[in-house]
Amino acid sequence: MENRILITGGSGNLGRKIIESNLFKNIYYPTSRQINILNVKKLKKFIKKKRINLIIHCAALARMRECEKNVKKAIKTNIEGTLNIVNVINSLQARKKIKLIYISSDAVYPGIKGNYSETDSLMPFNVYGWSKLASEFIVRTLDKFLIIRTRFFIKNKILFKYSATNIYTSTIEINKLVLIIYKLVNKNISGIINVGEKKISDYKNYKKFKKEIKPCSKNKILKEINFKIATNASLNISLLNKILCPR
Repeated sequence: MENRILITGGSGNLGRKIIESNLFKNIYYPTSRQINILNVKKLKKFIKKKRINLIIHCAALARMRECEKNVKKAIKTNIEGTLNIVNVINSLQARKKIKLIYISSDAVYPGIKGNYSETDSLMPFNVYGWSKLASEFIVRTLDKFLIIRTRFFIKNKILFKYSATNIYTSTIEINKLVLIIYKLVNKNISGIINVGEKKISDYKNYKKFKKEIKPCSKNKILKEINFKIATNASLNISLLNKILCPR
């Protein structure tokens, strides 16, 4: 069956890159004015009319600082918005044919020891992480879903002047993430999967794309913000490698 895809958050960084990639056919990416994930009636009408059978849910309040400052907005956008999508799918006769791909985050893990696998214990360290974890539990009530835990960056949009040599992640360049999402869609993968690169420090990673960036310690960054961030959010991506590069 050919996919008829709805992209939520089409004006955001990831949604826009998915659209611009031209990898996905039969995609719809209505503006937030046309379809708001907080408007159940319009959302349901659109999914039924376009006979959508795959939703890639990118819409979210993703800035950690903003989530900390406006908890109610984070809950409304990230949790209630996801709940609306799930409720709409479950209310449709074709619910068992509709798959939801939810873009989650490495922020659902504790962010301390690193090398987190999909089966490790979850303990978010800030509001954003908790909102993503709550949404994951909602998504898991569906018949068909894929939860992608990831962290991405845009190589020509690194705005900060310095980064930490002792903060580690598995962050992935956004274009690579789009390609992997496309491959996972084609392989019809379900469940939960980590998507990222090998463990690397923020400084070493960003230095490859922004030569003038300066090194610093994580203590400098932690002093400048008033919320917790991960110090080692690296991911175990053995499941991803097994799926994409089977022996």
